Order: sequence, then structure tokens, then C-alpha cells
Amino acid sequence: MNYHAYITVSSADRILKYRMNPDTGDLHFEYSIPAGGGPGPLAVDPGRETLYLSRRGAREISAYSLDAGTGGVSLLGSVSVDADACYLSTDRKGRFLLAASYGGGMAYVHAIRDDGTLSDSPVHSTNTLPKAHFILTDPSNRLAFLPHVGESNTIIGFRFDEKTGTLREVSRTSHEPDVGPRHLAFHPELNVVYASNEQGSSVTAYSLDTLSGVLESVQTLSTLPDGFSGENTCAQIHMHPSGRFLYVSNRGHDSIACFAVDGTGRLTGIGIQRTEPVPRAFGIDPTGAFLFAGGQESGKLASYRIDEHNGRLCPLSTYNVGKQSMWVLILGLPA
Repeated sequence: MNYHAYITVSSADRILKYRMNPDTGDLHFEYSIPAGGGPGPLAVDPGRETLYLSRRGAREISAYSLDAGTGGVSLLGSVSVDADACYLSTDRKGRFLLAASYGGGMAYVHAIRDDGTLSDSPVHSTNTLPKAHFILTDPSNRLAFLPHVGESNTIIGFRFDEKTGTLREVSRTSHEPDVGPRHLAFHPELNVVYASNEQGSSVTAYSLDTLSGVLESVQTLSTLPDGFSGENTCAQIHMHPSGRFLYVSNRGHDSIACFAVDGTGRLTGIGIQRTEPVPRAFGIDPTGAFLFAGGQESGKLASYRIDEHNGRLCPLSTYNVGKQSMWVLILGLPA
């Protein structure tokens, strides 16, 4: 298996391509790929054959073929969209690309053709609430969830039809003021979903009823250290591949909050690792050995080794990538 890192840098209108050493976590820069129009979110299909990019300023989504041997990408084509996508994901079968639009307050779904390109128009779209920030199907591929930050402050659950790509609303999870669920992470084995709360600077664990699509809050923990009184918002959340650890980025405190996950899905704080200023995007490599966090303000990418026993982060290196790093994706591809 070869490992590759892809970093979108909005200020430079480029995707940076690195090769990752799976033993040390070192990144070797190979080249950059021009991607005009404010490159942001990335997504990859389950077969790791096609990479998708939202070019937010251009209101386009581009599809790139992935070379399994080198990790190289080649543009297949782009489609125009009515509302820029702040998050992309494929369904679990790789037949549809789902998009959430913060500015449009909506979700839409494109069919994925056999060659990896997207249908010219969405097969389904739905207006939801302002500031939609994320969309992903659950492990069963029968449900999809769309959280909203700010004044909307709601997670909407949908029944997802994996044959047609349509979404039908089945649940709404409202919150106390100033919580702002932003991104979600599904536990790999339990019916538990975790949310990073943008305004609340916290993480919430929900039990998921897979039949009804209803989420029930069971635990909320702060992502900040005791005594911190500065301004902060949470950004991304990522589950460790083992399901034993969970990580959330803090913008303001400029850190990664680390949590242990027990056998029931409940969380315990295990430390807060300071990182580069404004860590909007971060990613974990597929083996679970390394975490990489981009500093939007500093223009640097910080790498960490993940302790396999306790989940804590050990700083390794920093890399100059440029300001406004918007996405960090690490892939393992067949050698």
C-alpha cells in the first residue's frame, strides 16, 4: 500500500500532492495541481478511484481520476452548481455524490457515472436551513445527516434511497442556543454519532435509532481546557479507524482536543494538543498512526504521531503549505 496526502490551499488555487512514509509519517512534496476558483472540500469514492473537489468560488465540482500506483490525479470534468458546496461525500456504494451548501442552506445529490464523472444536474436537491455544513450517509447507507451551525442550530436526518439518490426528511434534532453542530463522525461499530459543535466549543455523542433516524443526545463535553476565556469555534471532527479515539479542532485556542471512546461510545477527555493557528482542517491517515492539521493562518501543516495505546498526539514536523489550507485528505492506494 502506498500513502498519499492531498491538501487544498484556497489562497493559491491549488491541490498539493505529497507521498507519506507509513513508518515515520514524513511527507514528501511531489507537485501541485492547479485548481482555480477557491478549492475546498475533497471526497473520494469507496473504491478510491475518483477524487472530487468543490471549487467554492467558481461554484463547480470537479472529478479527478486517481492513479493507484502513483496517487496522481487527472481531471475528468467539472459540473456547475447553483450553490457552492462546503462539504462533499459519496454514499457508501459510490453511486452518488452528496453536497451540503452553507451559503445556499441546502443539500443536493449528483449521480456518479461509470467513468467517475458527475451527472450534469442533481438527481435530487432540497432546501433545508441556513448554514448547512456537512452531509454523510450512515454505515447502513439508508440514512443521511445534515447539521447546521449558527442560528439554525439543527441536525436534519434523511432517509436516503441508494437506488435513486433521493433524500426524505425523517428527523430534526434541535439544540439549546449557541451550540451549532457542524461536522459529524460515525462510530465504526456502535450506533453512536458524534458532533463537533462550532459555537458551543464542545463535542456531543448521540445514540442513533437506525430505524427512525432519530438522534438522542447522551453526552456533551467541552473541547477547551479549564479556565480558557478567549474566543473559540470548533471545526472538524474525526474518528480514529479503531473507534477508540476521537479528535476535534479548536479555532481560537488553536488546538486538537483528544478523547478516548469506551465500549459504549462514551467519551473521556485525554488531552488537548496545541497546534498551528486556526486549524480548520485536519486528517488521520488510514492506518491510524498519524494526524495532520492545517493552520489556515500560519500557512503550515503540523504532523503528529498518534499513540496507539492512549490516543495522545506527539508532535513530529511542520510543512509550509500556504495560508487558507481548506482540506487535508490522506489515502492509502494499492502499490
